[in-house]
Amino acid sequence: MTETTWLDATAQAELVRTGKASPAELVDAAIERIERVNPRLDAVIRDRFEAARKESGGDLPDGPFRGVPILLKDLGCHVAGEETNYGTSFLRDPGYRWPTDSYLAQRFRAAGFVVLGRTNVPEFGTTITTEPAAHAPARNPYDTSRSTGGSSGGSAAAVAAGLVPAAHANDGGGSIRIPAAECGLVGLKPTRARVSQGPDVGESWAGATIDGVVTRSVRDTAAVLDAISGPMPGDPYVAPPLLRPLTDEVGAPVGRLRVGLLDADPGEQYLDDPACRAAVQQAGRLLAEIGCDVEPGTPDAMFDPQFPRFFTTTISADVALTLSALERGALGRPIEDTELEPRNAMYRAVGRKLSAEDYVGARMWLGAWTRRMSGWWAPRDQGGEGFDLLVTPTIAARPPELGWLTAAGPKEEGRRINSLMPYTAQFNVTGQPAISLPLHWTDEGLPVGVQLVAAFGREDVLVRVAAALEQAAPWADRRPAVSA
Repeated sequence: MTETTWLDATAQAELVRTGKASPAELVDAAIERIERVNPRLDAVIRDRFEAARKESGGDLPDGPFRGVPILLKDLGCHVAGEETNYGTSFLRDPGYRWPTDSYLAQRFRAAGFVVLGRTNVPEFGTTITTEPAAHAPARNPYDTSRSTGGSSGGSAAAVAAGLVPAAHANDGGGSIRIPAAECGLVGLKPTRARVSQGPDVGESWAGATIDGVVTRSVRDTAAVLDAISGPMPGDPYVAPPLLRPLTDEVGAPVGRLRVGLLDADPGEQYLDDPACRAAVQQAGRLLAEIGCDVEPGTPDAMFDPQFPRFFTTTISADVALTLSALERGALGRPIEDTELEPRNAMYRAVGRKLSAEDYVGARMWLGAWTRRMSGWWAPRDQGGEGFDLLVTPTIAARPPELGWLTAAGPKEEGRRINSLMPYTAQFNVTGQPAISLPLHWTDEGLPVGVQLVAAFGREDVLVRVAAALEQAAPWADRRPAVSA
């Protein structure tokens, strides 16, 4: 069989379609890589190898990724009869199994993917490093002393190291884009409601969360999103339909887009790594070379100092509600503060003290702020500023050392989290699509992601531009220090 380690999911699916490899061969090869490399990364925390081998030798759905191995994040994407533990010990230890499939799990299965296991996450996905108390920390394959990012850090480490070509991820404040940036991958946060979270969830974090994948190629990101997107009955809102499949945007002409390069200082409370600023400037040069009109520009509302407070209000309320629901349902008992990481105990305490007026007021403020932000992308004839894309660093520094975010108490941890992520959470709240691309590397060989943000519903623009940048500054041959 053709060596598959560094083939993307599209290429592996083509091997199956042409008879050059069987699903069972792809699955066995990926299992061998996980068994050999994962002990150095702790990216995969729970496997289902025997089930995957059985499925790969049976009648798989004839979807676009028939037989291709994938990993699911241990947060969301429930599979009936299987565990999803949200990075906790209190769900892991009793081995709670979810009673129903999520729509997303059904769509991954219908696409033909074969699930090999679950990836490491921080508890409840409420931080941007994958260092849960319930498991060993996920380690960055480019430097195992450093973070993978979070909360999709296990997924990112697995894909970056060549264990699988793609892995499930989700994003409530940067959790697809940040791990992609720190591990040298493509990470697209779709438009709000592009991917259904049902039937168990309509929205979470006040509509800020969304599912997707991390991959090594733009064409994989486009094709997987085509396979998993679309509204389902009962979804609270629906993303604007795309004019054509995203796979048709790969290689399509970019056109003369108006691009704004971040030119505003987020504030002294945020980190400011020169490598991240250099990444934006390099991206600007590449965008100009592919025909875009590039100029300085940042939405006026981008760094409103009240934004973090109101966004944290919605997270605190959601954490408190989630824990109460688990106490009443899956566990049937109280969850003590000592069973929670201090960060989440603090979120629950804050959430319990909020009034209905506090919560609704936060959502109303964020809604008004979203309308202020959105005008930057609106056409000039509609009173907007007429930009097509905003370019920022994905995070404000290179991947931090393991322990830097978690060693302090919850208040200092919160300050450090905030200092590292001035650019991502805004677009969870506005619901706009945003993509992180591995366009820059430090002198010591660490990846630095660049974020591109398009108008609401315009993943097509992101995919066209990302594919052109992938051609202009290819990253496919990059290999981390720890890999298959």
